[in-house]
Amino acid sequence: MALNILVVDDSETVRAIIAKTLRLAQVPINELFTAANGKEALEILSDNWVDLVFSDINMPIMGGVEMIEKMFADDVMKTIPVVVVSTEGSKTRMEELKTKGVKAYIRKPFTPELVRSVVEDITGGFTDGES
Repeated sequence: MALNILVVDDSETVRAIIAKTLRLAQVPINELFTAANGKEALEILSDNWVDLVFSDINMPIMGGVEMIEKMFADDVMKTIPVVVVSTEGSKTRMEELKTKGVKAYIRKPFTPELVRSVVEDITGGFTDGES
């Protein structure tokens, strides 16, 4: 099953790196959406079917935590798994985000193998593509 994935980060370079890493990890992608902040992400989520969100925490306009809180207050969006991708690695922050419904936390820098493993864990594996 190919996935619709949304990548949210204020750095265009990081968005491109995550997209490339997903491809290197052979994650089956149907459509890849990108947003520069949480506000843009919520607009995309309200207009498109998205299976998985990768999001930074610290962004201008609307950060990842506020975006996640708004997602989990919405009956449809709260079902979309969120993976936080950040340089911030405090255990307190990670636990706080998991209580808000975040499914996984990936610290930058990351490898294609780690990204693939996280996506497989969340989606239950891939039915097409190589394992």
